[in-house]
Amino acid sequence: MANILLEICCGSIDDAIQAEKGGADRVELCSALFLGGLTPSIGTIQEAKRRLKIPVMVMVRPRGGGFCYTEAEMATMERDVEAAIDSGADGIVFGILQADGKIDEKRTKRMRRLIGKRQAVVHRAFDVTPDPFKALEQLVDLGITRILTSGQRDSVQEGADLIAELIERAGKRIEILPGGGIRPFNVREVVDKTGCRQVHLTAWSTVQDSSTHARPEVTFGGALHPPEDLYEMTDAKLVREIATKLRG
Repeated sequence: MANILLEICCGSIDDAIQAEKGGADRVELCSALFLGGLTPSIGTIQEAKRRLKIPVMVMVRPRGGGFCYTEAEMATMERDVEAAIDSGADGIVFGILQADGKIDEKRTKRMRRLIGKRQAVVHRAFDVTPDPFKALEQLVDLGITRILTSGQRDSVQEGADLIAELIERAGKRIEILPGGGIRPFNVREVVDKTGCRQVHLTAWSTVQDSSTHARPEVTFGGALHPPEDLYEMTDAKLVREIATKLRG
């Protein structure tokens, strides 16, 4: 299983540092991974580019809850693309749909033009398009570098058959990056089933921050009330375990 590229999805600068330390080939840098990933801060992008040697793909997504954006949101995304590129981003990850779930070709073309020579990646918005093969051809025509997909299912394992077909149809015209539900125990199976040459996943462990312990009754989240003394961070050892599986 040689030459399988490992991309780690990261929600913070420390995630990205640990991903590289563990042997990742590339990172996707986001915020708010609980929402599927939103645009990270400019400071996070700049620090990632200052500290990492591997490529940094930057998520540009202004909110959760779908991918059909208002004109104000679109303008914000365009500014975020410009700022991310100015900060050294190696590529931009985005996805823009029409209200019916089809690829918004006009707006996607605008984003592709802004991204210029950097990599342009369409994220799992692709997974809710009504016709994946038509969407594939549209994105090829628009000059997109890569599509992140779980095969239009909740996990890559469930969508493996479609991913394999997308890879076959794509050929060398566009890259297909499986992502969604990939774990150390199933990563080899995913590669075998899909024939992919790259994978995208998180590799977390839980870290404790004791600074909230003096007032444990105070919470800062929404209705879920997550514990305020715990957060998740990429685990370099887990990344290394995955990388070993991919390269062994």
